[in-house]
Amino acid sequence: MPLSHAPTNSDSLLHHRAYVAFWFARSASSFGFQMLSVAVGWQIYAITGRALDLGLIGLVQFVPSVLLALPAGHIADQFDRRRIVLLGQIVEWIAIVTLAAMALTHHIHEMGILALVCVIGIAKAFEFPALQSMLPALVPPAILPRAMAMSASAGQAATIIGPALGGLLYIAGPGVVYTVSGVLYLIAATLMSRLRYEQAPPRREPATLKTLFAGVHFIRHRPDVFGVISLDLFAVLLGGATALLPIFAKDILHTGPWGLGLLRAAPAVGALLMSLWLAHHTMQRRVGMTMFVAVAGFGVATLVFALSTTLWLSMLALFALGAFDMVSMVIRGALVQLDTPDDMRGRVSAVNAIFINTSNQLGEFESGLLAAWLGAVSATVLGGIGTLVVVGMWMAMFPGLRRRQRLQTEPETAPQGTETL
Repeated sequence: MPLSHAPTNSDSLLHHRAYVAFWFARSASSFGFQMLSVAVGWQIYAITGRALDLGLIGLVQFVPSVLLALPAGHIADQFDRRRIVLLGQIVEWIAIVTLAAMALTHHIHEMGILALVCVIGIAKAFEFPALQSMLPALVPPAILPRAMAMSASAGQAATIIGPALGGLLYIAGPGVVYTVSGVLYLIAATLMSRLRYEQAPPRREPATLKTLFAGVHFIRHRPDVFGVISLDLFAVLLGGATALLPIFAKDILHTGPWGLGLLRAAPAVGALLMSLWLAHHTMQRRVGMTMFVAVAGFGVATLVFALSTTLWLSMLALFALGAFDMVSMVIRGALVQLDTPDDMRGRVSAVNAIFINTSNQLGEFESGLLAAWLGAVSATVLGGIGTLVVVGMWMAMFPGLRRRQRLQTEPETAPQGTETL
């Protein structure tokens, strides 16, 4: 992998205090959200006993994330992004505190939980593009990939540890989990309120269809940006092996819940360790080919997992899958941010969020549908092969991306009409 030296003191992430505050704020909210998710799922199922209601938890978060993405991106480019993130976290904190109060006073019910989760989903829909757009202003462009990798490490650590902590605290009652989650969100909001963030005064524009879809227009006219976002979409759509883990654990690997837990943790552990490594090494050259190789490695790891009949090999394949995905994710994220002017980052991040959310949901649906038709192994094999085919096609369709050497390039001249959006 064409990555090189560890950073010197002059470009250490720790020397950027605003980024350190940002990292701790994001870590606190990520842990709080993971713990919250466990408690909400357990409590909904305990109240109703219906599996459908577990699906509704995802639905009331997914719908706002898609419907509000474009308006949220427009707002992120029109107003102070730090304040948008702060407001979103305060709304989420109020919803969590309300959940805690309802649980502790035993006045909680299914519709109340779903309504509050929907409020959290709405707040997150506005928070996400503003949060993503803040990061390039907190560190120099040369170390943005390492900053993104370090931020991703916080998310992966929360994914691994957060649910376990939430489950452990749930023994004392769901109200305790909600209370701890609320404390973490309060810490995140406090850190965000004190973060020093400078943003150029945005040019105010009315919310029209033209301005709302400006991110789509921008992406269409930037081959490298369009290439990495669409590659992510199709790779996730085809490589949804993790959605079928219960089937592999029970019917193919013949293991129990403990084995399923290990399988679920393996990709996150691989991603976490890779993100920590990337956070301490600078990408120097051939970033385009590195990304394509990483996505191809993701496809190969999917194939190995599909054909494995032993738990240790399946865990190793999923570990590699998570590590490869982290490499491509960091390159894709940094490239999109660095190729996008600051006054467009909110809207481009919003479009990217639609791709990410939709591909994750549809990827799980596609995997489940193919597994129902062909069986879990055949469905996962097809997904791995499809990922490799997509990599080959994208390398041919986006030769500039394939030949790209560095993440940071000279600013391009905006295409005709972009300045007026």
